[in-house]
Amino acid sequence: MSSIAQEPAVILIIDDDAITLTGVAAVLNLSGYECHCARDREAATKAARRQALDLIICDVNLAGESGLALCRDLRGEPGMDEVPVMFMSSAQIPDIVRRSHEAGGAYYLRKPFDPEVLIELVGKALWMPHLVQTRVKRFQSAAETVPAAPKMGRVMEALQGIKIPLA
Repeated sequence: MSSIAQEPAVILIIDDDAITLTGVAAVLNLSGYECHCARDREAATKAARRQALDLIICDVNLAGESGLALCRDLRGEPGMDEVPVMFMSSAQIPDIVRRSHEAGGAYYLRKPFDPEVLIELVGKALWMPHLVQTRVKRFQSAAETVPAAPKMGRVMEALQGIKIPLA
């Protein structure tokens, strides 16, 4: 029996370094997330257009291109305006945390990353209000063919897996 609440969160990881990309994807995959990887702007844009994303994790510097600018552009894609973004970098760039927040970043992670910190920040980013709205919209689209009476029960089922932190 499959339901929206049981679907893993879908995360797009963008990094030009294959080792970092693989490491982040492995940690998150082992934690139950569905990960899609991109090493450049073109692959990231294709993934964002093909997938209903719940989170984007992006390196600040992508082979000389700005990850901040890329994520601003991705948020302009249909359905992407509310998807949270988490930036990461090993560079010692002045004001990078402030600049990443200005670019729409919910969190910033310094590389090399601690897997436990990565999982914690991803968990926090995913339980932002956008996820509830996204899951409800997905449910509504899927439920349009279901008669009206069972819909309320299915809404509750769809929301069952969503946990809002108490503090």
